[in-house]
Amino acid sequence: MSPPRESTFLAACRRQAVAHTPIWVMRQAGRYLPEYRELRAKVDFESLTRQPELAAEVTLQPLRRFELDAAILFSDIMTPVQSLGVDLTFEPAPVVRNPIRTDTQIDALHELVPERDVPFVLRSIQLIRPNLPRGVPLIGFAGGPFTLLCYLVSGRPSKEFDVARSFLYAQPQSAERLLDRLADAMAAYLHAQAAAGAQALMLFESWGGLLGPGAFDRFALRAVRRTVAALRRSTDVPLIYYLNQGSALMERVADLDVDVIGVDWRTPLGKVRQVLGPHKAVQGNLDPAALFSSPEDLRRHADEVLREAGRAAREASGDIERSREARGSGEIRAAPGHIFNLGHGIWPNTDPDSVARLVDHVHERTG
Repeated sequence: MSPPRESTFLAACRRQAVAHTPIWVMRQAGRYLPEYRELRAKVDFESLTRQPELAAEVTLQPLRRFELDAAILFSDIMTPVQSLGVDLTFEPAPVVRNPIRTDTQIDALHELVPERDVPFVLRSIQLIRPNLPRGVPLIGFAGGPFTLLCYLVSGRPSKEFDVARSFLYAQPQSAERLLDRLADAMAAYLHAQAAAGAQALMLFESWGGLLGPGAFDRFALRAVRRTVAALRRSTDVPLIYYLNQGSALMERVADLDVDVIGVDWRTPLGKVRQVLGPHKAVQGNLDPAALFSSPEDLRRHADEVLREAGRAAREASGDIERSREARGSGEIRAAPGHIFNLGHGIWPNTDPDSVARLVDHVHERTG
């Protein structure tokens, strides 16, 4: 029997049969929604993340508009970092006034105790859960340790994060020490989110694709393995790892102990699935720019992702003949282990009506 709609996302995380392909959208709570902009005009960004009632409201806004299959907590990957003793402000992007570049600074970082340091995040989760429409599950999240290091060492956002990447090579032992501290802090942070009621946990490695394979293995992957291992000991909720610009690194994460790998739009899901194998679910991977297509073209772009996911799932399971038949007929069905999403966060100038069309189409096409 297919699972009910409210559990479709969680079933897909575990590669189980689904009634339809579940869909949610990275950054679905935020700037493209007029109701968010109305609220944001009255309250600064940091206050939105730190006041539970407001964070809950923003989290719930897209669920009221769209038949999404999951909610994701409205927060910021840098929110818990403030509690480590880092002088951090949002301007509106995160800015670290005294970048972390010495062992003395690393040693001075505080241990993160979520109940003491980020109680507002846990309270937000507790407010969100009973108010989610249709009983959809809630995703908690954190930044990947390497991604957090990029901001802490560079001090501000950058396209190349040259300061952070050179730090890895110039001071590799210091970099590993900082990554260990961040890995442990994010494990504690995510565990607390699960304990508060989050039903899946996601790690955003937004800048992992900037690294070559060797540096990725030594720094980013080593640190996230530490976080994941701690979470596996403390919680049984599904774990998602999103690796932006990570097409060339997929074989490095194939054995990472997570349930789902988030994929950007640069590589077809079929190729990714060939590398990851049948034991990982995949999440993605429509280009955010496709939401600016005409309604007809948007449906076509979505179908391309769905067909690729279906073919990949059948081939990963060894059903080559079934894959050929489906490809020839143009058939689209919900593929076990596929969560439809964008390949990156939704753009602020996206028309909400395009999101509604996308969500409805994915459900209708695969249900």
